[in-house]
Amino acid sequence: MQTASKKVITGWAMYDWANSVYNLVITSTIFPAYYVAVTSDHNENNIDTVTIFGKVFINTSLYNYALALAFIIVAIISPLLSSIADYKGNKKQFLFFFCSMGSIACSALYFFDETNILYGLICMIIACVGFWGSLVFYNSYLPEIAAPEDQDKVSAKGFAMGYIGSIILQLICFVLVLKPEVFGITSGKASQVSFLLVGIWWWGFAQFALFRLPKRMMIQKEKKKNLLIGGYRELNKVWMQLKQLPVLKRFLMAFFFYNMGVQTVMLAATIYGKSELQIPTINLIVSILIIQIIAIPGAFLISKLSEKIGNFKTLMLCVLFWILLCIGGYLLPVGGTIQFYFLASMVGFVMGGIQSLSRSTYSKLIPKTNGTTSFFSFFDVTEKIAIVIGMFSFAVITDITGSQRNSVLTLVVFFIIGLWGLKITLSKQKELSII
Repeated sequence: MQTASKKVITGWAMYDWANSVYNLVITSTIFPAYYVAVTSDHNENNIDTVTIFGKVFINTSLYNYALALAFIIVAIISPLLSSIADYKGNKKQFLFFFCSMGSIACSALYFFDETNILYGLICMIIACVGFWGSLVFYNSYLPEIAAPEDQDKVSAKGFAMGYIGSIILQLICFVLVLKPEVFGITSGKASQVSFLLVGIWWWGFAQFALFRLPKRMMIQKEKKKNLLIGGYRELNKVWMQLKQLPVLKRFLMAFFFYNMGVQTVMLAATIYGKSELQIPTINLIVSILIIQIIAIPGAFLISKLSEKIGNFKTLMLCVLFWILLCIGGYLLPVGGTIQFYFLASMVGFVMGGIQSLSRSTYSKLIPKTNGTTSFFSFFDVTEKIAIVIGMFSFAVITDITGSQRNSVLTLVVFFIIGLWGLKITLSKQKELSII
């Protein structure tokens, strides 16, 4: 096949530009800080709790439970929805639906304050499901618009566009939150306005992508009495194919473990820096911006490296680098702001590259088929289950040992297993030029 026109490729990458603001503003920076603020009594001697449905939760634990629930929902529904999308040939409509659902939920967080905690958590769950649910359909376009030899480059372009877009809106939101008096509003209201801006940005720029993405034809034109049964049948066909694709199975196993480490580091880094290393909030904000900026050239450079030595060898180097980063994170001194900046820079460099290359490698390994969405749903489910297990393990080890440092060091085990899986896959399939 030939790679689609520059217009289509740019349109596809613009969805990363559109939705990445959720990942930065809602997941990583402003929303977590705002949530802690509205659920805290601001007394350092007390443990902050929230009562929901008559049960008392530690506020941060409730936040993690809600986030885990959202990932579980995505893991359960995405295989069914994606198989239906392949069956009906309407993945663009599903992409629009999840995009709209997520962006509206982000905008609805404008009304979230200390008087309606449950409302805020529900909006957060819906936004999370919308974000990750839409990525199943967005990612599945990659093998349809890019030839195998161009998929690494196109995938990297998407991640780079996402980082650029998220940085722009993040800077706008930071100005609002750090200097609210300039705009005649309170700090809390500035955070609420930021949530509204995320929803508008996400939905608005996504329309540009949806307009340029190609339409799909129905794979099976015969009418089925029950679309849900048809969707499960399509999903079962993909599962049967996976059983006959040992290379793909080995890669998914390796991806499951090393991605468990990657996602846990990304989600827990801010909390680790704040509570364990006692890094000031403003310095954490700077470090997050450093990660986003360095991730842009990192994604392209790692893509270039894969052209020289192959996808699997490049992924193995990335995973080895992550192992060193975890050891470095474990050894960081309390209050070591400069060292934290350096580690954040290294995380940023490898973060975008390993995600981008993982996506394009999987895209190359799936067989030629019209049902690409169903195949990418397996990739998506693997990622979500890895996130749930990784975060749960991080929390349990912290509870048992009393230190997040031990949790960080334990992540090395996940990366080592992932590295071993990549090595086994490479050694078994040396004849494949794409790896």
